[in-house]
Amino acid sequence: MPVCGVFGKAVTTVEGIRGVEERVHPVQERLTKAHGSQCGYCTPGFIMAMYTLLRNKPQPTKDDVDIAIQGNLCRCTGYRPILEAFYSFAKDEKGEIKVTENGCPMGEKCCKNGGDGCGGERKTLIKLSDMSKCVPYDPSHELIFPPELKLKNFHQQSFFHDSNGHKWYQPTDYSMLLALKRKHPHARVISGNSELAIELKFRFINLEMVINPRQVPELHEHHLTDDGVYLGTGLSLSQMEDALNEFSKDLPESKTRVFKAVLEMLHWFAGRHVRNVASVAGNIATASPISDLNPIWMASKAKVVLDSEERGERTLTIDEKFFIGYRKTVIRPDEIVKAVIVPFSNENEHFYAYKLAQRREDDIAIVTGAFRAQMNPKTQLVDNLSISYGGMDIFTRLALKTAEKLAGKKWDKTLLDLGLNLISEEFTLKPDVPGGMARFRQTLTLSFFFKFFLQVAKNLQISIDHCVEKTEIGDTIPHTLNATQLYQEVSKDQPIHDPVGRPLEHVSGERHTTGEAIYTTDIEIAGCLHSALVLAPIACGTIDNVDPTKALEMDGVIAFFDASDLPTNERMGHHSDTPIFAKDRVSYHCQPIGIIVARDHETARRGANAVVVQCTAEKPIVTIEEARKADSWILDELQLHSQLNEGNDVVKKNDWSKYTRVIEGEVKMGGQEHFYFETHNCIVIPKEDRALEVIVSTQGINDVQTEIGKCLSIPRHKIVVKVKRIGGGFGGKETASPLIAVPCALAAMKLKKPVRLYLERFDDMAITGTRHPFNFNYKVALSEDNHLIDYDVTAYANGGHSLDLSTGVLTRAMVHIDNVYKFKNAHIYGRICRTNTASNTAFRGFGGPQGMFCTETLMKQLAETYDLDVDELREKNLYNEGDMTPFGMHLRKCNIRRTWHECKEISQYLEKKGKVQEFNRKNHFRKRGLYMMPTKFGIGFGLKFMNQASALVLIYTDGTVLISHGGMEMGQGLHTKILQIAARCLDIPIELIHVEETATDKVPNSMPTAASVGSDLCGVAVEDACQQLNQRLQPYKDKMKEKAWKDWIQAAHIDRVSLSASGFGIIHNEPVDFFNGKGAELFGYCVYGTACCEVEIDCLTGDHRLLSTHIVMDIGDSLNPAIDIGQIEGAFVQGYGLFTMEEIRVRPNGIRLSRGPGVYKIPSADDVPRDFHVSLLKGSSNPHAIFASKAVGEPPLFLGCTVFFAIREAIRAYRIQQGQKGYFRFDSPATPEAIRMACEDEFTKKIPDLPDAHSFTPWTVAL
Repeated sequence: MPVCGVFGKAVTTVEGIRGVEERVHPVQERLTKAHGSQCGYCTPGFIMAMYTLLRNKPQPTKDDVDIAIQGNLCRCTGYRPILEAFYSFAKDEKGEIKVTENGCPMGEKCCKNGGDGCGGERKTLIKLSDMSKCVPYDPSHELIFPPELKLKNFHQQSFFHDSNGHKWYQPTDYSMLLALKRKHPHARVISGNSELAIELKFRFINLEMVINPRQVPELHEHHLTDDGVYLGTGLSLSQMEDALNEFSKDLPESKTRVFKAVLEMLHWFAGRHVRNVASVAGNIATASPISDLNPIWMASKAKVVLDSEERGERTLTIDEKFFIGYRKTVIRPDEIVKAVIVPFSNENEHFYAYKLAQRREDDIAIVTGAFRAQMNPKTQLVDNLSISYGGMDIFTRLALKTAEKLAGKKWDKTLLDLGLNLISEEFTLKPDVPGGMARFRQTLTLSFFFKFFLQVAKNLQISIDHCVEKTEIGDTIPHTLNATQLYQEVSKDQPIHDPVGRPLEHVSGERHTTGEAIYTTDIEIAGCLHSALVLAPIACGTIDNVDPTKALEMDGVIAFFDASDLPTNERMGHHSDTPIFAKDRVSYHCQPIGIIVARDHETARRGANAVVVQCTAEKPIVTIEEARKADSWILDELQLHSQLNEGNDVVKKNDWSKYTRVIEGEVKMGGQEHFYFETHNCIVIPKEDRALEVIVSTQGINDVQTEIGKCLSIPRHKIVVKVKRIGGGFGGKETASPLIAVPCALAAMKLKKPVRLYLERFDDMAITGTRHPFNFNYKVALSEDNHLIDYDVTAYANGGHSLDLSTGVLTRAMVHIDNVYKFKNAHIYGRICRTNTASNTAFRGFGGPQGMFCTETLMKQLAETYDLDVDELREKNLYNEGDMTPFGMHLRKCNIRRTWHECKEISQYLEKKGKVQEFNRKNHFRKRGLYMMPTKFGIGFGLKFMNQASALVLIYTDGTVLISHGGMEMGQGLHTKILQIAARCLDIPIELIHVEETATDKVPNSMPTAASVGSDLCGVAVEDACQQLNQRLQPYKDKMKEKAWKDWIQAAHIDRVSLSASGFGIIHNEPVDFFNGKGAELFGYCVYGTACCEVEIDCLTGDHRLLSTHIVMDIGDSLNPAIDIGQIEGAFVQGYGLFTMEEIRVRPNGIRLSRGPGVYKIPSADDVPRDFHVSLLKGSSNPHAIFASKAVGEPPLFLGCTVFFAIREAIRAYRIQQGQKGYFRFDSPATPEAIRMACEDEFTKKIPDLPDAHSFTPWTVAL
């Protein structure tokens, strides 16, 4: 929102909502107590969304809460704790809405209800948080805006601002508005700025004049007319929603059917925040071909009132003549959109609208459709029909031919068949249509028409061959949140001040909610300059010329640097194969070519955009298939052979001819964008003697220090790298940080000035890599008694343009490809493909999920090929205690069977299975799927030397303790666990301990915070330091038993005893030889878990809903159940996104399309299951980690794949209903397109198959 846009408004931020006594606001308190904040970067947004709701409606309902946070996303928590915190404010006619049922996932079978489902073990409710202990919300305690500061007659005050030739007009008089538009016909008229902001930020358009009419009262009028509702187009979409709801109360249902369709569509229109500012006029005038509302206006024959000073007022019907091209209408340049008139419906008129998007909530449409049927009450024939589609052309279109030929027809199967044929002919898309998904989009036009047909038939009580049912999912799904978190409470004998095992809040939780947590972008440095990277416009080719002249002529631009300015090394990375700046050749789209330095961020961005980069493009390699065809590899083939771990020196190939049951197949798994909320950023401050201080958002301060030193020829002892906290990482800030830090350091060193660089989301997603896409080719033999015998598999990873961490990712995929199953013999191979994409890198799971996905796919193929129960097949082949994996590791404390059976019990799996089958028998176009799946994840870095950490513990004479360690806090609660560990080790209250920022001048040579071992390694290091200090203090404790901690410290200090210690910790493991195929005890231990998920899909559209999730995780003795359960839930939801809605798309020429939240969708609060249960396995102490705990960050992520296979089960049920039996290939992710096109039926068969792949160039390619 431009500053001019808030003229006359009071702006309240998260820092300003504390009470008069500076007590945290109840919203802030409850989110903290509910453990609803992890990295904290999204927290202020959630706080202000809920605060705004309470200020507008002090007693909201649960639905109000859901709507209020529609526009808020979180990448860490999985949303459950946020919802629980906010639902505690919700009221209904009975009082507070119950967030959970009874604290047990067994429901009515719980022992507290007299059942025996949980073995009578839980007699008391175990809760991570208790909202009843929070301060009640009292709206009378809210701060008010000082009356003396209120503007008088604000509604009469026009506003004009002129800044450097950019003019902003905000009139209050309607005639003034018309006069301005006549005088400046090409000035942009904006209200909410929801569209223009994107153009300004990413397209760098230069607007000389803007007119904002939001203060013109005539544009806010709304009233009933003889024909419908008159809505002034200055109304926001939320105000239009309120007006339609209000008018509908006093009107008969038959007159408000168009209103109802608009209201239903508005619920899925962007988020509440956007609807609060986006205007009715803007939505019409923008003329987006994928508009949610324009199809409704067209199908309903809504009218728009236009006005100009010269010609006067005119009223047009929004019909086939209104939209005349891509984002073009018949609105004249000097006209303003004054109002829209939404027509009444009548008793014989049926009106419905539909939308399908990648994600239900806050997402742009793939296809929208609106349908109106006017029936003759006497003949029951169609008087007239209106059908309108968005997303099927460059503008919203009416199905004129279809409507004409269906008029006068009877509403029966004949009309349906004719209508489907006509629509399929009228709305055809070329294979290379912009936006892609040609067959899917065409199928949706038929599915929407069929939905409409069924609904009208139901209204008319006409019997149709098909089951007449509501085909939208969710109408039978309860909306209350039933979530439980079960964990083992600490022993009653544990001292009260010993915090280990207790569900303590995140140490920074309150600072997150109050906005006081400091991130790198919050740090102000005097005289700091800003910078922006100059990026390559192509994906592959030569650089012919780079000319920064225009940029350097811009006011505020200071300098430009490129590869020629580097003192020595031009490449960085662990393998020195990544150019700091592209010099002669471009290897991927948006590869950095240089850096512009300017006085502010926006000038730097505009300067970088002004640099002229001339290239000669070549055909890139972007997919694994293209790389394999071109023999484009990084490194030789890697391999693993289980035979070599059994004393054999020679690898024998499998003899498949001796087996009667053999399958082979191929499966693909797409990549995933990290989507950490804080993008890459850093500040570099030059010091004396060529030293540098670097403040950076990274998981690997050692890598940043190393690469800056190497590339700029500065010894590492002169480079201090610091991190306080980062706003999410997930592996994406492990090796990618130097891509940002090195250019920034170069600029700072050259200019001898502090320089800041932070990436816009748009650029961050293009410059940095993602989770590795994988392809697998496999072959497996199954014995007659259903045991897994021989397994041959080759994994192909898309590594991008350089090696980065691809070797580690591929090898982890190879050692996790067995998942939890014992294969008698396995041959595992792997190749890294070199492509013209950003170097793919670490991501939570680090290749493990990809490998496990392959084997879970083949388990389904075996079961469906040989008509086996996949659960029985699984149970027969699960690992047992002491079994050896294909990579030579013996499994100790193997708890996979325990998690499997406990999950089966608490999810009531067998009972649910019968209910799902019954549901599928009764429902034709809605199907449910139930699936249970286990996981095993090895803990530790694959490289032995990386399994180390250091810590520094300092005790001051007042008894307080300061800790510095080598780990980064990125939301996983590492600092909180370190505090708990130190408190136990030193036997002091946790309040006496503070964890300082992570810095290379405190702890050198630290390993990246990754591989889930942050608390394992840093915890052991802190324990070691504390034990050293305890040994020094023990004589004083023995001598002064009646004294306390502070007395012992002072006595030791007086005796000149050192009160500081450096600790060190390692994880024991042995490396695997992947070039010769020999295994080893690669990991310190394994984490096990099982999940059960139930989903429901709409077979007509590909939409799905996750109904329930039960998870049982073996994480040893939890250091902090609240943090660990939060990690489990967050990892699960992130994995759910990976396997369903998150899809990375590029153009065939390598241009990245998935570059922001507008096109790349992560799960929202609406997507998480409302039946969400997490249980920590009891009695699973782990002797190989600190205080018998286990790592938790990565292992649960693969359980999100359970949703994928539950979706596949639902698809399978529909296919069987259609007469299609047997195995079918289903690649990840399970997007709406993938789901719908796998549900083959009469509608998909009407859409021609795509031509041969070599005969056209598709619009997009999925990686």
